[in-house]
Amino acid sequence: MKTRVLVPTYQELHTLASIVHRIFEHNPEVHVLVIDDNSPDGTGKLADQLKAKYSNLEVLHRKSKNGLGAAYIDGFNNSINEFDVLVEMDADGSHDPQDLVTILKEIDNYDCVLGSRWVPGGKVINWPKSREILSRGGNSYARLMLGIDIGDATGGFRAYKTTALKQLDLSDIDSQGYCFQVDMVRRLLKKGFKIKEVPITFTERTIGTSKMSRNIVLEAFLRIGIWGLQRAFTR
Repeated sequence: MKTRVLVPTYQELHTLASIVHRIFEHNPEVHVLVIDDNSPDGTGKLADQLKAKYSNLEVLHRKSKNGLGAAYIDGFNNSINEFDVLVEMDADGSHDPQDLVTILKEIDNYDCVLGSRWVPGGKVINWPKSREILSRGGNSYARLMLGIDIGDATGGFRAYKTTALKQLDLSDIDSQGYCFQVDMVRRLLKKGFKIKEVPITFTERTIGTSKMSRNIVLEAFLRIGIWGLQRAFTR
């Protein structure tokens, strides 16, 4: 199936070239769309330069930074009619392009394949204990409130069939941060789509700073809580 990897960027000048190279090294048939939020460090300019080296690379320039979810929605809308599979992948090196091989092997039989840190075989490297507790706790909270049997609904390394994405109202999605990832999972499950989790290795970035913030955590806590209450009162 024709596949495009969506790579949102903001201030990833020092990691983008490496991750693009490794994506094509391990998955030479895929296409890549870099979605840059007008990075002041020149990430967008670098992405344009990489187009000359990789024929399957395109760049989508956004005018400003207004959230991960919005960047992915723009990427979906840009790609949904041309590709069979769309992949979400970080630009900071935390997602291993070798794991993409495993994810894409499974997508034939499912509507969405999640790269999971919290299923047998999955692991994290160089994470402080506080981040692990936050991630495990957030996923436990999502399972409890939403009634979903997903080990890692907050993970950002995943593949979707566009036939499934076309059944969602993408214009109605305004969640951001890792809350966006949970939102996508719950919407797919609500529509009855099949989701598979495969183990991945997540490595904490060694260059640049994490985009995680208190506001991102608060948004996820509040939105998931509201979705859970809505689910309880509509059963």
